[in-house]
Amino acid sequence: MAVTGLALFGFVVAHMLGNLQVYQGPGALNAYAEGLRRFPAVLWAMRLGLLAAVTLHVWSAYSLTRMNRAARPAGYRERANRASTYASRTMRWSGVILLLFVVYHLMHFTLGTRSVHPRFVPGDVYHNFITGFQHPLVSAFYILAMLALGLHMYHGVWSMLQTVGLSHPRYNRWWQAFAVGITAVVVAGNLSFPLAVMAGVLREAPSPAVPARAEAAR
Repeated sequence: MAVTGLALFGFVVAHMLGNLQVYQGPGALNAYAEGLRRFPAVLWAMRLGLLAAVTLHVWSAYSLTRMNRAARPAGYRERANRASTYASRTMRWSGVILLLFVVYHLMHFTLGTRSVHPRFVPGDVYHNFITGFQHPLVSAFYILAMLALGLHMYHGVWSMLQTVGLSHPRYNRWWQAFAVGITAVVVAGNLSFPLAVMAGVLREAPSPAVPARAEAAR
């Protein structure tokens, strides 16, 4: 759980940083995406690695849940949550929301499934980004998913640091501050995308990176 969580944590941070280039305009974002596609072997290795990490992460969650239930098959007569946090108690639910979100996200921005993104233009990432978030329900779902990511990521990072042996009374407050800080940065960055499109801060513009394909598709 900790090792796969670390891999997914690294991807989430890198993915958010890459998407921030949308604020530099269509040329920057499309050039970034095109740069990733120039090395298909590396790109597919990363995709397969992420698929393996997600699969093992889900399997770990399922296995740990079964172990916990087997250790205490009878429920508590009375339960008072003293040490646990809301994030830790909702990890399963936030995990399910994120799993559904990943499937939708791939259909929306990677595969360009017409029923999910009718205005998808292959190669024009900026256009797909803007038009994808112009639908209020789509943006609302992304915002919900990012809030779930915040809960999941905060507890996940904090637990991962403990699992790999970095827990120590002298440094725990710093590790907890790191978990809160990095989660806040990632969630704020990701939330800014649909909010910026809905507010009109980010608008569709002709993309110099893929003008021929974009105009032909239109």
